[in-house]
Amino acid sequence: MSENHIRNVVEAALLAAGKSLPVADLAQLFDEDGRPEKSQLVAALQQLESEYADRGIELKETASGWRIQIKQGYGREVSRLWPERPQRYSRALLETLALVAYRQPITRAEIESVRGVAVNPNIIKTLMERDWVRVVGHRDVPGHPELLGTTREFLDYFGLRSIDELPPLAELKAMADLNPQLTLPVAGDAEDIEDTDSVEGSDSLESRVETATASAVVAAEVSAPVVEPAPSDDEPVYVVDRTEA
Repeated sequence: MSENHIRNVVEAALLAAGKSLPVADLAQLFDEDGRPEKSQLVAALQQLESEYADRGIELKETASGWRIQIKQGYGREVSRLWPERPQRYSRALLETLALVAYRQPITRAEIESVRGVAVNPNIIKTLMERDWVRVVGHRDVPGHPELLGTTREFLDYFGLRSIDELPPLAELKAMADLNPQLTLPVAGDAEDIEDTDSVEGSDSLESRVETATASAVVAAEVSAPVVEPAPSDDEPVYVVDRTEA
């Protein structure tokens, strides 16, 4: 079997799949009697990666495997294929997600202690419905509270191979010091924000994990001292880039 045929099959499969595929799944696409070795498939992936260097698409490795995606620089134009307004998440939801990502495994009470407000149950429900957060165990304390952690889907969505690829907190604090131009409007102003949709898996790391909850927010919340929870979670809403196809 020629290298050209292997490369073309791999490329076609990644384009058709619309999701990350591991090398083992790519191997299963070939007949058993002519199945290429793992090294041949890796070579085909490397060749595609090189061929895409000057094109509008790129090959990206995530936690689940490999996928073909739009390059960050072309996301704004391509996003106009989907004219609907971007999905909105509350600041509270993104702060909660950031805390789970950076401090996992973490309990709901620990999230509340850091943020200083009670976590709305709908926030955790939404994160679980999106398959970004899951229960990974229980804390060995009275009541055995659930321990929350991120999922493989979370890594794939943000274009990460592992949780270690999250932007370091020191970097986020530096971004906060630079006063990033990221508006956090109140709910009434959210409708006036210009749509800034991006294409799934853009190398912006979903705008660096939504600038990891607006950089300053993440850096402040994750590094914050433990305080007593407040009684509610009334938070303004702001618009974030959408990266789902």
